Amino acid sequence: MAGPEEKESAIRVAIVEDDEGIRASLASLLQNADGFNLAGGYASAEDALARLPQTSPDVVLMDINLPGKDGIECVRQLKAAHPRVQFVMLTVYEDGESLFNSLKAGASGYLLKRASSKKLLSAIRDVYSGGSPMTPQMARRVVQFFNPGCSPAPGARAVLTDGECKVLDEFARGYSYKETAERLGVTVHTINSYVRVIYEKLHVHSRTEAVLKHVRGG
Repeated sequence: MAGPEEKESAIRVAIVEDDEGIRASLASLLQNADGFNLAGGYASAEDALARLPQTSPDVVLMDINLPGKDGIECVRQLKAAHPRVQFVMLTVYEDGESLFNSLKAGASGYLLKRASSKKLLSAIRDVYSGGSPMTPQMARRVVQFFNPGCSPAPGARAVLTDGECKVLDEFARGYSYKETAERLGVTVHTINSYVRVIYEKLHVHSRTEAVLKHVRGG
């Protein structure tokens, strides 16, 4: 599936979805929306793993239930090799286990396929700018998981400073880089500096992976 002529400063989005109708609908949405470029469409995890890296997407919309290798495993492998790419999982069901497995694999967002076109495009912009889009119900499950807050395990607390822990506290509550900077009274540049150090200390490649490892002390 080839995209239209490149639009300057647009977000490059790839689609991994085995349902041809849904894949075509998502492709049409991206091709006709301002600020987006269709980087490619793939019907299976195997096809995406082989060809997607060459298209250099910024964001990938990933179906969970794919034939053969599932979407979660596809994200796990792609994220390890391409840590700067952001992944939004698309699913039919609000499944808590799939949500957390997706986050652990490196996904930054989790949406239902029935989400409106407006909400989907907003989610792509959000994840591209450092957010973690998901339904209110899914966000509540994440908050409950970390309740009463992002309390670091002893091993994680030993390697992270108080400032780094506070950044992860805000991320665990679903705040974006910009929102975290505002809440902590610092600049986005400072948050980016914290994140680089956190990634190095915890040996991770995504914000959600850092929060999970911070909490569990893994």
